[in-house]
Amino acid sequence: MPHRVYLGLGSNLGDRKANIREAEERLVDLADTRIVKASSLYESEPHGNAKTWFVNNALEIETEFEPADLLKRTKAIETTMGRKRVKGKRWGSRVIDIDILLFDNQTLSKRNLKIPHPELQNRRFVLLPLSELAPDFTHPHVGMSISELLGALKDTKKVTLMRP
Repeated sequence: MPHRVYLGLGSNLGDRKANIREAEERLVDLADTRIVKASSLYESEPHGNAKTWFVNNALEIETEFEPADLLKRTKAIETTMGRKRVKGKRWGSRVIDIDILLFDNQTLSKRNLKIPHPELQNRRFVLLPLSELAPDFTHPHVGMSISELLGALKDTKKVTLMRP
């Protein structure tokens, strides 16, 4: 039985929109995985060490992969697309970032994978696109829907809808 998964994608290097589209194409190429729905694209003010604005969106996918296997494959896509990880630097610039935000109604806490994503409820650039796809999905730890989380959000970073 396929799993229902929500992913967050982001890019702030090179052709940001093309990077998002390429990542989507590579996700579709994974065996037993399909995109159910994609959110609009948003431009978002950077967090952390990044200097240039990001393009972000969210995807609802169905996949036969279990969480750890899906993580392996998303990290391989990032690496193939040129993502370079710098030890000790979080939230830096990147060609592509693919985060597993929600995986069915599962909760998971491993060293390299936490589901739901631990920053999900704190980031406007995650909640806005996710609210297009799953406004009524209830966060398993917080007990609030995605739209309720967005309404209660204190993040003041700017996030704007991009024109198609």
